[in-house]
Amino acid sequence: MQTPPIRLNVIVPCYNPPEGWAEALAGRFEQFRSGVAGWVAHTGLIVVNDGSSAEATELNFKRLSQLIPEVKVVSYTSNRGKGYALRQGVAASDADFHVVTDADFPYTIDSMRRVAEVLYEQGGIAAGNRDTAYYDRVPLFRRWLSKGLRWLLRNVLRQPVGDSQCGLKAFDNAGKGVFLETTIDRFLFDLEFLMLANGRVPVAPVPVELRDGVTFSKVGWKILATEGRNFLWLLLRR
Repeated sequence: MQTPPIRLNVIVPCYNPPEGWAEALAGRFEQFRSGVAGWVAHTGLIVVNDGSSAEATELNFKRLSQLIPEVKVVSYTSNRGKGYALRQGVAASDADFHVVTDADFPYTIDSMRRVAEVLYEQGGIAAGNRDTAYYDRVPLFRRWLSKGLRWLLRNVLRQPVGDSQCGLKAFDNAGKGVFLETTIDRFLFDLEFLMLANGRVPVAPVPVELRDGVTFSKVGWKILATEGRNFLWLLLRR
């Protein structure tokens, strides 16, 4: 019996993208689409416009539609955060597989392809897991935060994936159902997703690498305070 054709969507959030972003995104998306063309019948792109300014929307999303005519853009007027944005994009995806990542495609194309292939082989959720070289490329405070969270995941929350905050994940429609149950609008939605999936949908960690030239912004105290409250809420919910 033949396997039905696989449809896959890549979903990315975007807020006030910089000049030249559309060309970079289109180029990296085409590289990924070519990399999975041997077993994916259709690869689509969904971009969520997370309340970008009217000027940024006019310049960037019009250009992106010229470069990738079949792109689906989901827009709303107020900035809500990455978790909220990705839920809107995933809800709009009618594919068999769904790959979520950041708009600058910070992970190598090989890493993205590997995550998609593990999903194809095992089903459920394939979650990117960054290697230790990642810590050499982030600010010191962010490095401490990441290592501290990994320790909590292993020793307190007992999660199957030690790197919940890696921004590259792929899942089938069972995983999609769990993803849409998340409620956190900003960064800890990743952890919430994996905690909700634990025991319900299989989760496979997949080693991934950052591409060259990726830089990370500093984490502000306002974000830390919000995510600290979200983390305590997740602990109590557990």
